[in-house]
Amino acid sequence: MNYNTKESYTYDAIVIGSGISGGYAAMELCKKGYKTIVLERGRMVKHGDYPTAGFDPWDLPNNNRVAAEEVANDYFQQDRLSWWVREDHKHFINKDSDYSYDEVNRFDWIRGHHVGGRSIMWGRQCYRWSDIDFAANLKEGIAVDWPIRYKDIAPWYDYVETFVGVSGQKEGLKQIPDGKFLKPWPLNCAEQHLRKTINAAYPDRLVTPSRLANLSEYDPEVHLGTRGACQNRARCVRGCPFGGYFSSLSATLPVAEATGNMHLRPDSIVHEIIFDTKTGKASGVRVKDRLTGEDVEFKARIIFCNASTIGSTAILLNSRSTTFPDGLGNSSGELGHNIMDHHYGMGAAGTLPGMEETYYKGRKPNGFYIPRFTNIDEASKQKSYLRGFGYQGTATRGPNTSGGVIGAALKEQIFQPGPYQIRMTCFGELLPYHDNKMWLNFDKKDKHGMPTITFDASLKENEMKMREHGVQCAAEMLAAAGCKDITTSNIETAPGACIHEMGTARMGHDKQTSVLNKWNQLHEVPNVFVTDGACMTSSGTQNPSITYMALTARAVDYADRMVRDGVL
Repeated sequence: MNYNTKESYTYDAIVIGSGISGGYAAMELCKKGYKTIVLERGRMVKHGDYPTAGFDPWDLPNNNRVAAEEVANDYFQQDRLSWWVREDHKHFINKDSDYSYDEVNRFDWIRGHHVGGRSIMWGRQCYRWSDIDFAANLKEGIAVDWPIRYKDIAPWYDYVETFVGVSGQKEGLKQIPDGKFLKPWPLNCAEQHLRKTINAAYPDRLVTPSRLANLSEYDPEVHLGTRGACQNRARCVRGCPFGGYFSSLSATLPVAEATGNMHLRPDSIVHEIIFDTKTGKASGVRVKDRLTGEDVEFKARIIFCNASTIGSTAILLNSRSTTFPDGLGNSSGELGHNIMDHHYGMGAAGTLPGMEETYYKGRKPNGFYIPRFTNIDEASKQKSYLRGFGYQGTATRGPNTSGGVIGAALKEQIFQPGPYQIRMTCFGELLPYHDNKMWLNFDKKDKHGMPTITFDASLKENEMKMREHGVQCAAEMLAAAGCKDITTSNIETAPGACIHEMGTARMGHDKQTSVLNKWNQLHEVPNVFVTDGACMTSSGTQNPSITYMALTARAVDYADRMVRDGVL
């Protein structure tokens, strides 16, 4: 990447952040001819800088567990999710000792401070939203209405899915519209059995292959950057040297670099966006160099804020002026409020008898998905809660570990496959509550001089009722499939744990009740756009990243038209 060239201080565009949405903003701006600086607060990582990508399980110390002392010193907040911090990718996880935060109610903030951000280790599941989602707030009188509908974003879903490369199977469901799909990874025999038996028992429920940003097919004229076909290694969280899945490092940033219009600057902590009272616009950003401590200002005509849901809002809240004493564009007072995530930690598992004569070779990067089936029409309306949930799961056949033998007999036994195990995890929608919020503590600064963040967010009665039903439905579906030894779980997770944090700078029609308009543009500062998760007005049940990318491409197109028309 072009990060050692002589530095300029004036650009056509500034992009804050280099993750899923920031990388997409950079690519779209650079392709349109804008000289663009991409500011990343973390260290430089280039495509291929994935030190554990080729490791086998025995190459990782402590059976891939991080030593207890290191967890206590460096990951004391993030390790509350006991499955998250692991040896194979801890180098992509921000240390709490470097950047901790405060909580009134628990919030699990998972961060990666490096070029590429969490696009290196994201879950890659891609599901479109529908008007069931975009119209829900208005229909139910919750929060504020989305200023867009599916027809506004559908062409942009087409646009980004084509470039990203989303594998999937068309099903004709109104709650997750079909997209521009590559061929799906097929369901294995146990998953096919699950699909058949669940649909027979519950015709409104469908098991389909996960829709995934892994290239099941590779087209060099479409899938640009440094990408190749997915190798089915199922080690995606470590970074993929083959570029088999979509990330900023393998896809968008290389394309942006190839235009000659991008300047990528790592180790650049954006403190604030500078507001010019004479023009009523932002004139640039103020940055602290993470390594030298030097303060630098960069100027540009348009600014895209893509530092993540929490990061973008923290920057806006810290951008105070006489015009905006409570944060840039925050006359509504909504900045920092309406934090959402998907709540999970609930689901079921069981053993599927039979099919002992079948097996499968190798791995695949996905499993199955069961889309939302509650509160999508009058027939599925629930009395005890609003919105709905979906399931992500797998059916695998592991080693035979029935126990009771040792030595040579054990060695022989574990080479024989055991029965199929089916697991499904329920992902539920969290409503946009005003009092689920974050704010800055200006009296407590971090080592870079930034005010620290305090969170106060929790699940409420609607989510608790939804969880009960989600677990019940999971168990009854496994029973319908003929599973035995079914177990259920309902471990209440804190917001943030699903790593789908959304809200805090929501879109809306009215500047009195929202921060952004229908183009992801600050109502009150027209040359500043926010297209990461902060913009979301509700959370849906679908994984949100493909929506962020579609909104980003749409917003860049709009900003370009406004520049060419002389408005910006």
